[in-house]
Amino acid sequence: MSARASRDPTADHATVVTSQKVREGRAEEYQRWQDRTNTAASEFDGFMAAEVYPPGAGDPHEWVAVFRFSGVDHLTAWLDSGRRRELLDEARELFEGPPSLEVLRGGSPADQAAETVTAVISHEVRPGREQQFLQWQTKALKAQEKMPGYMGSELFKPVEDVQKHWVVVFRFDSRKHLDDWLESDTRRALLQEGDAYFSSYDVRTVGSAFSGWFRFDSGPGGGVPPNWKQAMSVLLALYPTVMVLTLTLGHELDTLKVPVYLGLFLSNILSVSALTWLLMPLVNRALAFWLVPARAGGRRVHVVGALLVVLGYLLCLAVFGLITHALLPH
Repeated sequence: MSARASRDPTADHATVVTSQKVREGRAEEYQRWQDRTNTAASEFDGFMAAEVYPPGAGDPHEWVAVFRFSGVDHLTAWLDSGRRRELLDEARELFEGPPSLEVLRGGSPADQAAETVTAVISHEVRPGREQQFLQWQTKALKAQEKMPGYMGSELFKPVEDVQKHWVVVFRFDSRKHLDDWLESDTRRALLQEGDAYFSSYDVRTVGSAFSGWFRFDSGPGGGVPPNWKQAMSVLLALYPTVMVLTLTLGHELDTLKVPVYLGLFLSNILSVSALTWLLMPLVNRALAFWLVPARAGGRRVHVVGALLVVLGYLLCLAVFGLITHALLPH
């Protein structure tokens, strides 16, 4: 097999992880600004995707934005562009300080389950200690692998003229398991040992495969709901959406003899659009008493909310069961 044929197609992919501390009470303005920024980035060559993660439990004001490009050159073109500088100048009043960013070259996308959370840790390695740092990182990895919920990790070397830090990305299957590792005695001992090899490090956590559909205020009354609630809520909106499209658009596409792959693509566009701009905002408002962590106090609220969602499932099944029974030939 030739070198070209065996080459990893993701080797040149580049990702920038941007961390921004938004001033209290400015979260909605920031989200509107971030939407414009994502749109601006999407107009640059090599753009692949953009993701925004609301604050986690560690810092109620720190938002993380992730931009993915097909190569480092394309990514740096965006980072150094006049358009991005204009957007940063426009948003200066929204942030407590300048945003920090880490550039990751290569790496493979994670298989994101609903509960997956990711930690991005950048290290400023002391000059001449790179080899010792790598040995220390291998030791830390072996310790991580023994922790419950560990799902994998990647090490990213500095990118010349772009990124000076060494960056480690590791994933766990839940926020609890990630926190167990971050707060463990084993990790504290490793960090003490690592002081000889790096002068500073910074930890950022991103997670929740559905975060874009759950944008509650980041102040004292807001936060991000647990992933199991997000998954239940998405299913409540997704099932009737798919059924309605199947019973309406699906029939028309079959009549027009549209190829299955194209019909499925069109259906996905409509279902995702309906969820993002119509149904999930409605679900969020209706279930805010259960979804917003600050409001969902006590076991009774958790149980009542979950029962209401299950009741919604049963109602949908009953309604669509009757519809399909009436439509299908006997």
